[in-house]
Amino acid sequence: MGPDWSDQEVANMQAALAEAGNAAAKGEVPVGATVVVGGNIIATGYNRSITDADPSAHAEIIALRAAARAQDNYRLSNATLFVTLEPCVMCVGAIVQARIGRVVFGAYDPKAGALGSATDLTDSKALNHRFEVNGGLLAAESGALLTTFFQSRR
Repeated sequence: MGPDWSDQEVANMQAALAEAGNAAAKGEVPVGATVVVGGNIIATGYNRSITDADPSAHAEIIALRAAARAQDNYRLSNATLFVTLEPCVMCVGAIVQARIGRVVFGAYDPKAGALGSATDLTDSKALNHRFEVNGGLLAAESGALLTTFFQSRR
């Protein structure tokens, strides 16, 4: 369970949920992300792996790339990443490379989540950066988007 969520944190995750909706509308797995600095959303992203024919085009990667361009710096130590689904191993690697200060995610991912569910990389000796992790913000809404998406695929 996460901390007592502020109205601003909820709004940042709602913006990520809107991005997830964009992904769903394009037939992509509905995951969305926002990058926040100083209380302002500086970048957004949603899954685009199918659209871009790019296995690395997860919402987190898209948002981190946009944030780095916005800040003109690949180091985003002053940023918080909000994402609707617990990041996978690849995305945790990108989060570490970007030196993100905090990650807030919605739904837990027992199959591929790398921040405590399937595995927990938060304390890995192989990674040279640590960051705060808070999970469960608007988890029901995030999970419902995913459930609806996958049920429609069956």
